[in-house]
Amino acid sequence: RNTPTGQNYHRRAATGGPTEDEKKQYPDYDDNATYTSHHTHGSNNSNGIYSQGGGRFVPSPNNSGIDSSGRERRGGGHSVSGGMSVASAGSGPRFATSVTGGSVSSRPLDVNLHDNVRQKGIAKRKRKEYSKDPKYTPVRRVVDELNKAIGVEKRRSAIERACTEFDHPNEQQHNAELYLGAANVLCLVLSMSEQEEEDRRICSALEMVYRAERDAVIISYQDVGAALVPLLLRKVAGYEKGRKVITAEATIANISRILLHMTRISELRVPLVGHPGMLAALERVATLPLSMENRVLRMRLLANLANSEGNKVTIFNCSSLMEATMKVATLDKSENAREYASAVLMDLSSCPANHVAMARMDKVLATLVKLAVVEDKMETREYAVSALQNLAFEKQNRMQLVSYGSGVVIEALKKCTSSDSNDKTRRRSAGALTNLACDETAEKMANHSGLLQTLAQASVADKNKDVQQRATLALTKLANSITVKMSCWDTLLDALITASPCNVADGIVSAMFRVKTRSEENRTSMANHPRLLDTLAELCLRTKDIDNEKSAYKDCENATKSIAHLANDPLNHKLICNKSILAALVHGASLVGQTGVVTRDAAILAMERMAMEHV
Repeated sequence: RNTPTGQNYHRRAATGGPTEDEKKQYPDYDDNATYTSHHTHGSNNSNGIYSQGGGRFVPSPNNSGIDSSGRERRGGGHSVSGGMSVASAGSGPRFATSVTGGSVSSRPLDVNLHDNVRQKGIAKRKRKEYSKDPKYTPVRRVVDELNKAIGVEKRRSAIERACTEFDHPNEQQHNAELYLGAANVLCLVLSMSEQEEEDRRICSALEMVYRAERDAVIISYQDVGAALVPLLLRKVAGYEKGRKVITAEATIANISRILLHMTRISELRVPLVGHPGMLAALERVATLPLSMENRVLRMRLLANLANSEGNKVTIFNCSSLMEATMKVATLDKSENAREYASAVLMDLSSCPANHVAMARMDKVLATLVKLAVVEDKMETREYAVSALQNLAFEKQNRMQLVSYGSGVVIEALKKCTSSDSNDKTRRRSAGALTNLACDETAEKMANHSGLLQTLAQASVADKNKDVQQRATLALTKLANSITVKMSCWDTLLDALITASPCNVADGIVSAMFRVKTRSEENRTSMANHPRLLDTLAELCLRTKDIDNEKSAYKDCENATKSIAHLANDPLNHKLICNKSILAALVHGASLVGQTGVVTRDAAILAMERMAMEHV
């Protein structure tokens, strides 16, 4: 149920920012899109398959999906901001009927549910078709029996027959059951029931019939949802409120599954949240002694609801529900419950209206850092990192995130970038660092122990090309804002030297040497920095080993221009006039063809400047 939200990449024309060529190469140079979960938690096509915990649905958020973003990911369940998402960790996810956090779920119900007249026409035609088909005679008989059952014993007998008839994996037959009025009559019977065992069996039958296809579920919701959902919420509140011991776990689980079937459909998520008692029921997950199965189902339900753009502000503004989500995320013993809580935070963080307020909540940041670093489950870490990336997307949040807890957010992202086993988590953590890098935060980030070196190592050694590119972007974006007067200057030069072999960024690292050597105040420091001149010589000579590769020629050009800039300072001539640099300049001056024109001119100019000083 989640789809990464649209890739709205923001660009900044910051002083000292990327060149126009770099912007063309990397349209997301400055900021990465926000992410939502990629999968919908739970599938309409459950086909009677049981996941762990006894719930009938697809086993995990990242496998389930209805349409995909993310959360149908991050999914998605939940639909990485962009998804994203952190990472989004992600999470994200995250998801099956993919809702890209778009306008669909935020529009009025009569618009969302297609055209009411058309839907009613379809429903009428389907009912007529199923009522005449002899294959569905047993269904019609069971519905009639439920409708006519008067008295406790007859009602119980009819309910048992319904549970037997409706318990199957045939989705088409579940469609027929809904169109023939099974949900309507079961709702009526449930409203008359006063015994927990009878409630359990009725809700079990309702869960079975709602395993139908999405159109059948939508039409059923239009027919009976206004009565059924409030009834289910009243029932579950009656079994939970004020209880120190929950005895109706099976009934509560069945009610959660019915609602979960509905939340898999994007158009129903906003109206479902609007029902009185829905958010209160979700809050109780953190305060009641529910079974692990019911806690997981409740958090899965919340993850699906949070995947709708129209619900993200509503859920976030419910402070008690946010507290409950963070409590589950940090303390629940079920890794699946913690995963769905992480997905909820990722989806909420993908909403621009929530960005600033979420980033100012220390408890949210502490929860995301813990999930990103400590969790064993890959998807949980991904969603948490995606959420941090989403929050870093907002420029107002950057200093807040960088400064929080003496740099714990930066430390968490550094650790994820360097050592997380999941490619998506590493990519999104590097993307989050890219988002955070700006003129205001650069010095603080660069002074964070090991960050620049981690980005440099990832740019050359990570096994995933996307991670290498993101790490390179983060490093060079920080480099744009760092000056020779800052205490992190030497650390930056060391990191650029380490990153210089990077061959996936089309000359961005070598271009940074070229940019920095343009400034007169940098030249003496750079010429005297250990291994820097040797690195420039190696970049110049790279075209000897790699024929006809554009990035190698770009590196050669940038390095040669850097040497020429350094040669502008007579104090550097003795340092530059060494065997490796001269060999590099001779190689550059010997290049033939149009590709090498700039390099040839720069190499000849550098040698000319040194020769004029009679070194």
